[in-house]
Amino acid sequence: MTDSPLVLGIDLGTSGIRTAVLAGNGVLVDSRSQAYGGDFSNPNSWREGCWDLIRAIPAQLRSQLRALAVDGTSGTLLACDRDGRPLGEALPYSQSCPEMESALQPLVDPRSPAASCSGSLARALQLLQRHGEKVLLRHQADWISGWLLNDWLGWELITNSWPARFAEQAWRQALPEIRPSGSILGTIAPEKAEALGLADDLIIVAGTTDSNAAVLAADPGPGDGITVLGTTLVMKCFTETPLQAPGVTSHRVGGRWLCGGASNAGAGVLRRFYSDDQLSELSRQINPDTDSGLRLRPLPAPGERFPVDDPELLPVLEPRPVSDALYLHGLLEGLAEIEAQGWQRLNELGASAPRRIISIGGGARNPQWRRLRERRLGCPVTSCQSPPAAGVARLAQQALVG
Repeated sequence: MTDSPLVLGIDLGTSGIRTAVLAGNGVLVDSRSQAYGGDFSNPNSWREGCWDLIRAIPAQLRSQLRALAVDGTSGTLLACDRDGRPLGEALPYSQSCPEMESALQPLVDPRSPAASCSGSLARALQLLQRHGEKVLLRHQADWISGWLLNDWLGWELITNSWPARFAEQAWRQALPEIRPSGSILGTIAPEKAEALGLADDLIIVAGTTDSNAAVLAADPGPGDGITVLGTTLVMKCFTETPLQAPGVTSHRVGGRWLCGGASNAGAGVLRRFYSDDQLSELSRQINPDTDSGLRLRPLPAPGERFPVDDPELLPVLEPRPVSDALYLHGLLEGLAEIEAQGWQRLNELGASAPRRIISIGGGARNPQWRRLRERRLGCPVTSCQSPPAAGVARLAQQALVG
């Protein structure tokens, strides 16, 4: 047990919620996880999961928490009223809105990432069409931070932070204020502190996306790229300048540009066919230094965000051989091919080719997949077991020390 101030990171991923408590020296002193109690698109399941996990932290540790930061899935968007009450289900990050294409065109440059029908702006326009213009639009992590702060009306548009055309729209008040990751948003609402057993001076710090938190947890060095092998496949690296292209994200994290993209494919596709035990057993039957002979594109459904932005791209999940191990071999090769294309795309846009890949997420524990990826990527691949919640906790820690 430690008597030093502690910080809490909350990671809202695709499959569930994780928490990490860090001491001042960066040591992980408590870590917990929980699946969503309802459907992922139900924001009440996000809030209830956070409540349960915070309350599960031992009381002595909770009383020592001095800062908290939240990360969430990039692009998952929710419409709520002026008191933060959800007006319906959230639109998940993987949902494309091709019907909003004509509405996007007058708002953004066609070369901008925001011009994609798979982007947050398209989902925002669909929510505005569904619920009207007198709403608040919040991403997953922002909504949980607002719940902890009990502060919704204070998040107003800063007109010089958004494209000028946004300021002309009737729905401009729906947009949140842009706040840098790691900046202090405020102090926890007194009623939330009392209900959760937290200190009443706990500060809430602006978080980031779940994949950005994974990068912070991995603590990459120069020349390192990060691949998150979770439900979806995410590739990230630090760059000198932001990268601009549909399907590509650029975030300012810790004073540096963190750029990359997320495929709709990932380990979530594998779980459609196999349990965790089956994945472990069948992987041991794979010789990763040989080719399967299959050419699969393991998307979970039609549509892809990155390395190509194509809402109509079809999965290729056949032919399925009799051997389950051979089929898994082909699926893993297909994911490795998407990853390789992702790094190639980032390189085309100006990012340096990674000299090493650090893997994080459940798939990082699979040695056969790691070797398949090394062969296809042509560089060493290592694994990091530090959870994304520890990465977002580092943002809270940096805010605490100044």
